[in-house]
Amino acid sequence: MLLVFDVGNTNMVLGIYKDDKLIKYWRIHTDKEKTSDEYGILIGNLFQHDGVNINEIADIIISSVVPDVMHSLENFCIKYCNKQPMIVGPGIKTGLNIKYDNPKQVGADRIVNAVAAIEKYGYPSILVDFGTATTFCAISKAGEYLGGTIAPGIKISSEALFQRASKLPRVELAKPGKTICKSTVTAMQSGIIYGYVGLVDKIIEMMEKELKSDDVKVIATGGLANLIASETDSIDCVDNFLTLEGLKIIYNKNKEQL
Repeated sequence: MLLVFDVGNTNMVLGIYKDDKLIKYWRIHTDKEKTSDEYGILIGNLFQHDGVNINEIADIIISSVVPDVMHSLENFCIKYCNKQPMIVGPGIKTGLNIKYDNPKQVGADRIVNAVAAIEKYGYPSILVDFGTATTFCAISKAGEYLGGTIAPGIKISSEALFQRASKLPRVELAKPGKTICKSTVTAMQSGIIYGYVGLVDKIIEMMEKELKSDDVKVIATGGLANLIASETDSIDCVDNFLTLEGLKIIYNKNKEQL
């Protein structure tokens, strides 16, 4: 079995692949202070609860945008799984032609998403990942990674509103169904949700023009993808496991080197 880690700033998602099929997955909080033993206890309990034998883990691959957590996570892999993990970064084959000014600045999660989207959906395409930050990535009609846009995530934006406006309450991220609202709570929900939908639609509209193609596929992923995608016509599909699929694909491209 293959264990994959998608380590984000807020959460990390773990998945187990058996015969190229995702059979289990979990979402846990990314904690820079946790030791390898604490991750061992937490992940071991998740495995035990869902009947996964840690001794059956054959290989591990990690994509991370949080360098501070990597020491503990790598030590967990070595100590508890007896495996040296494959890390997405320099030296790893992805097959991706990156046209960024400095390819080393492209986040591992954006690379992994692009690899998965090209294989699963073709190109040209736009990938929208709703995480701590919301990233928009463009794939050309030649299959090249062109770059994109990074915006504050919807939770970061709403937290700023809660913290800086002392009379406004903390509200649930839910759709009120209208913009002419008659309470402070629904007015805030309307501004947060529909305002963010407008941000997403505008960026995708501009990217599609810059790609100069009429058949751009727009794929969304990330924890809040379904919430926003349900309110916009610019997103064609939501793939909740795009990053995990990309990790599996990259592992398959590199497993001969292990």
